[in-house]
Amino acid sequence: MTPHRIGDLNIERADGIAVLTIDRPTKLNALTNAFWADLRAALTMVETDGQTRVVILTGAGEKAFSAGGDIAGFADMDGGQSEMRAFQLDAMAGFGAIERSPLTVIAAVNGYALGGGCELTLACDFAIASETATFGMPEAALGLIPGFGAIRAPEVIGRPMAKYMVATGARISAQRALEVGLVQAVVAPAALMDEACALAARVAAQSPYALSVGKRLMNRQIDQTAFDYSVEAITMLQCSDDRAEGVAAFVERRAPRFGGEKA
Repeated sequence: MTPHRIGDLNIERADGIAVLTIDRPTKLNALTNAFWADLRAALTMVETDGQTRVVILTGAGEKAFSAGGDIAGFADMDGGQSEMRAFQLDAMAGFGAIERSPLTVIAAVNGYALGGGCELTLACDFAIASETATFGMPEAALGLIPGFGAIRAPEVIGRPMAKYMVATGARISAQRALEVGLVQAVVAPAALMDEACALAARVAAQSPYALSVGKRLMNRQIDQTAFDYSVEAITMLQCSDDRAEGVAAFVERRAPRFGGEKA
């Protein structure tokens, strides 16, 4: 495969398939603030190369697809509401880039897919998971909710299951993720990328124009209004006392003391 790198994303392309690998294994592939722009740039590159028909998104190493946002980076964000809103817009644009891509995007989930990692799985067209994969949306423990997950998870896994995962922060196994429709196949860890590439090859053999039109048709109910509402709601939470306490507690490795008050 032809290698390339944009930020924390390694990009390899061959036979109409591009593999985008989140490459921070020592940090469980946590997503930095710069990740979302890098993801959009990587997608644009493979969408316009004239060869790629399918994208596989995965994580480096065996422990994590992505354990979510880099919480330490959240702690450094002190630019007020405007900075928080800009970050939310950037992240939502990243999820939107996957959903609106003319290419089929497959998540190959190895290990932890938590927070933003779980949301990336939701954004992809479909997903294949290792038997050791674990999914969760634990943002409420930080005084937040998953901005993209809250609007997309109800459509993918059903409203009650989405509420359950958001409200409890519960983690679910790969098998449970298969049962609720979050992933479409579960395979042995050693077989994950081989199976993902075989699946991608099947997709790449189809008419790219037909698949692009079909994706737009099936995604026709995606509403920009929902994205905009999510950005404003999460911006409000990002500026709350509870969010400040949740992030501080995470960094200090202690239980949070939430007061339920907005700053």
